[in-house]
Amino acid sequence: MQNPYSLKKTFVNKKILITGHTGFKGSWLAFLLSEIGADVMGFSLPPETEINHFDLLGLSNKINHVEGDIRDASLLASTVCEFQPEFVFHLAAQALVRPSYQEPVETFSTNVMGSANLLDAVRQCNSVRSLVYITSDKCYENVEWVWGYRENDQLGGRDPYSASKAAAEIVFSSYARSFFDQCPSLGAATTRAGNVIGGGDWAVDRIIPDCIRAIEAGEPIFLRNPGATRPWQHVLEPLAGYLMLAQRLYEDPKCWGGSWNFGPSTDEVRTVQNVAKVIIAHFGKGSIEVVESQTQPHEARLLQLNCDKAHQLLEWSPQWHVEKTLEATALWYKTVINGGNAEQITRSQIHEFFPELI
Repeated sequence: MQNPYSLKKTFVNKKILITGHTGFKGSWLAFLLSEIGADVMGFSLPPETEINHFDLLGLSNKINHVEGDIRDASLLASTVCEFQPEFVFHLAAQALVRPSYQEPVETFSTNVMGSANLLDAVRQCNSVRSLVYITSDKCYENVEWVWGYRENDQLGGRDPYSASKAAAEIVFSSYARSFFDQCPSLGAATTRAGNVIGGGDWAVDRIIPDCIRAIEAGEPIFLRNPGATRPWQHVLEPLAGYLMLAQRLYEDPKCWGGSWNFGPSTDEVRTVQNVAKVIIAHFGKGSIEVVESQTQPHEARLLQLNCDKAHQLLEWSPQWHVEKTLEATALWYKTVINGGNAEQITRSQIHEFFPELI
């Protein structure tokens, strides 16, 4: 991946708003940008789990932390207006498939109306030069074929989570064409990333946290869909894409809009069972049990992205193969579980991935 722009040069001392900064990807992004020297403000609900990356990094003492719900349009708009950011990264979401079956209305409320609130806050704030609006690879109408989805493929979604992300894309398209296209100084784009893994994730119903919890407890790792494949990538891969895209939007607002896929190559795809086995091997302990149930809600077994657009136009490409990704992920958890410092291992992996920051 060749980045003709310096991350430090672009983001140092810039005002950057991140929604969802207490979540997994958001906490990595907030920490990375604070390390660069950006003036970061985060807007998010509290972390969802007792142990979480946000608290382990002490981010509340490193950035401007605003606790709020993106469904609160008034609070969100006033926060954006008062902070006057130049860059906005929108990551706040209900981010899981299975909980969306349990709380579909809340999922749509957060992922569609909450995102609309963010877009409207940006519309009313003249300081914003670059908006990166993160949705999901699951926004596509997934027929589970072997080809990767391109940015112009049909949007859709069988489960509420996937449908909410497709709807969020449609809301963005409306705002872009109705408002943002008429603002010459604002560049805005959506991004769709594959399944992201790495240290610091403790969410429920995600394969890596499930593996870590089971191994720590001395229990088997229960797999619902062991043969399901995903485009696994380290959390820093899509974040690198988001940052590169934000740079381009800032420098040339009207040439880099639209939608962008960020995912690994199709030969990096692995099954859920393979991922669990590799984590077990890195820890040197653990076992797997397959859960057979006819009552499980539907989850896609196959989903891949075509990232030719990002490869050719943005010059983004994955840095770490899946084996390196799983090794780094296991190392992060082993370090923290054994009493190591989460901030140090996070910083070390960021520097390994972005050597230009050293």
